[in-house]
Amino acid sequence: MAFENMPTEGESIALPAPHVGGVATAGANDAAVAALPSLDDKLLIERAQAGERLAFDELVHRYDRDVLRLALSVLHSAEDARDVYQESFLKIYRNLHRFRSECSFYTWIYRIVTNVCLDHLRRRRSRPEDQAPLVTDAAHESTGADFFDLQHDGHVEGDPERCLHAQEVGRRIDAAKEKLSPRERLIFEMKHDHGLKLRDIGLALGTSEETVKNSLFRATRKLRAQLEGLL
Repeated sequence: MAFENMPTEGESIALPAPHVGGVATAGANDAAVAALPSLDDKLLIERAQAGERLAFDELVHRYDRDVLRLALSVLHSAEDARDVYQESFLKIYRNLHRFRSECSFYTWIYRIVTNVCLDHLRRRRSRPEDQAPLVTDAAHESTGADFFDLQHDGHVEGDPERCLHAQEVGRRIDAAKEKLSPRERLIFEMKHDHGLKLRDIGLALGTSEETVKNSLFRATRKLRAQLEGLL
């Protein structure tokens, strides 16, 4: 059976360090390893499921930035995001033999990561002293018809007044999101910060598109009530 020596619950695996650009390469004299980046996900998954650790490492390198970006966006803590990174890929490693391509590998990973993020949010809510400091992005500002479709505005950086306003908007939105339920906040982040479609969010969370739509509506209504005056 694949992964005969998988770590037990609570045991760590030596994951490649998260990278922020470029693909990890192997030694010049190892053509087989060097060829891994050219393989598609399907072949890499098949080789990883057969127990090839280097194939799994390549999958980690392909998706680690997405995992970290989602975790940081939801948790607003670099330390918590790295914990989620480690825990998520441990779960992915342990359960990879269950993946059967009913959905995309990307969606399957998101389902695991979002569940881990939800667990962290629930634990944080039960321990208010562990609340992480807010991380804001001064370049995020409201544009377009929907106040919460946060877009990068190329005119903000050159306008000090608009930059200060964008910072205040970001702080107010982040503070308001802290009052959402963990699930509402996660759905809101996935829709507005990551641009995922409602159907994909539903697949990632293992629920229906209609349920996601209702949760997003409730989250948006709560945020609008708390942000009255900025709209």
